[in-house]
Amino acid sequence: MNKTLAWWLERATLVFVSTIVLFPIGWMFLTAFKTPLDAYSVSLNFTPTLENFFTVFSDPWNLGSMVLNSVIVAGVTVLIAVPCASLAAYAFSRFKRMRGRKFLFFLVLSTQFIPAIVIVLPFFLMFRTLGLLDTRIALIIVNLAIVTPFVIWMIKGFIDAIPLDSEEAAMIDGASRLRVIKDIVAPMAAPGILTSSIFCFILTWNEFLFSLILTRRDAVTLPVGLVSFRTERGDLWELMSAAGVMITVPIFIMALLIQKHFTRGMTAGAVK
Repeated sequence: MNKTLAWWLERATLVFVSTIVLFPIGWMFLTAFKTPLDAYSVSLNFTPTLENFFTVFSDPWNLGSMVLNSVIVAGVTVLIAVPCASLAAYAFSRFKRMRGRKFLFFLVLSTQFIPAIVIVLPFFLMFRTLGLLDTRIALIIVNLAIVTPFVIWMIKGFIDAIPLDSEEAAMIDGASRLRVIKDIVAPMAAPGILTSSIFCFILTWNEFLFSLILTRRDAVTLPVGLVSFRTERGDLWELMSAAGVMITVPIFIMALLIQKHFTRGMTAGAVK
């Protein structure tokens, strides 16, 4: 009897939590296909339309440029952060005799505890002096500062789980350190590197605060673009939802395509 009750309580809890999590997302998807009149109605009886998706790509919203900015900023951030973080993670994992290694690693991780609102003003002043305000370069630099320490910490866990025997054997045979990293460590840590890349892309893709402060027109990204749908008529929920779908769908598709590697990556670094 107790096992049956526990089984039902577990299922009921899962359904309840899933409903809370999925309801706002489902409602956003529904609203994206509603007319302006239907968007303010709670009725599920409406005629779907694709007009909102065409509207957000036309004047004055021009969502296309924001999509391009988000793709470039997130893509370049991943391409720079992951290789650099992988080499740094390898150094932290393998060079145990390096003087100040633990302190330096702690210093890198400590940057994750600094609230973003505290450092946004120094970044703003620096980029204004350099003439980089409202540029993709500024956003890439900021996002690199945000995600690189996190990626270093994450990849280091996977490298720690790789045995040293294969590396030592290769180096005895004459392989250089870079050759060992390329041919042995990188393939074995691939699930972790892939997972870190995904997290890096998601964090950059969804970044809002720095994009809001550092951009005005030319380098506006998708999350900041949602703010533009607040007009004198009020919040344009149907257009905001359509833009929200544009932000959410790529992440969902990416998660589905790499689900197998994603699961392996999340568990591989936990066992040594």
